[in-house]
Amino acid sequence: MPSVHLVVPCFRETERLRRFLPSLCLEIAKRGNTSLIVVDDGSGNLESDSTHRIVEELRASFPFLMPMKRLSENMGKGGTVYAGWLDHCRSDYVGFVDADGACPASEVARLISILQGLETNHTSTALFASRVKMLGRRVDRLFTRHLLGRVYATLVSELLDVPVYDSQCGLKIVPRRAYEAVAAKLQIKGFAFDVELMVALLDTGCQIEEVPIDWSEVPGGKVKLFRDSWRMARDVLRIRSGRSAWRL
Repeated sequence: MPSVHLVVPCFRETERLRRFLPSLCLEIAKRGNTSLIVVDDGSGNLESDSTHRIVEELRASFPFLMPMKRLSENMGKGGTVYAGWLDHCRSDYVGFVDADGACPASEVARLISILQGLETNHTSTALFASRVKMLGRRVDRLFTRHLLGRVYATLVSELLDVPVYDSQCGLKIVPRRAYEAVAAKLQIKGFAFDVELMVALLDTGCQIEEVPIDWSEVPGGKVKLFRDSWRMARDVLRIRSGRSAWRL
């Protein structure tokens, strides 16, 4: 059965993590063969210490939950995920899920189950969760965020020639070896990091399957719609430029 190493990146997420992490641990305990690590992205001493206490309390009951990893400075979401993936212990897959709980723990477990249902030697497919209302899935999202998300997804699809519906959902699981094959090329460490990861994987022949999930917006997000949308659009242009260089 394929093994999975899952990262929960967090930056000042103590309250939302307090609600989400216990349910995530319970779901993962049912599946087995999965390690879990929380990586703090330079939140500051007080916030980091609070998150550390949450993790340590849960580790007493869930041995697959690794000690929390603290970054000394803010690296961005991508930098935080990649730092956590360094501790993969040679798992077949590496992945991440946002700390806010918008992707329910049961959906994280469902994606892991899909991977673990594949043949043991079939480790060339990445699973990207997708916020699309189909197949009986429920998506509860503010209209403005949905609209900007669709604009951004269209920008990604058109500029990078990738037929993706939702590139930014905060739950993705990737074959470890496929990630390691492209890691040296990856430059984006902010919120658009997974777009760069996506095109790098596709360009090396890794298959990506979008999986519709239940998703519910959680108050208190760190993304500022207009400011970060502009930065992410700028990063897409950087990715397109860098992609041309990869292919030379």
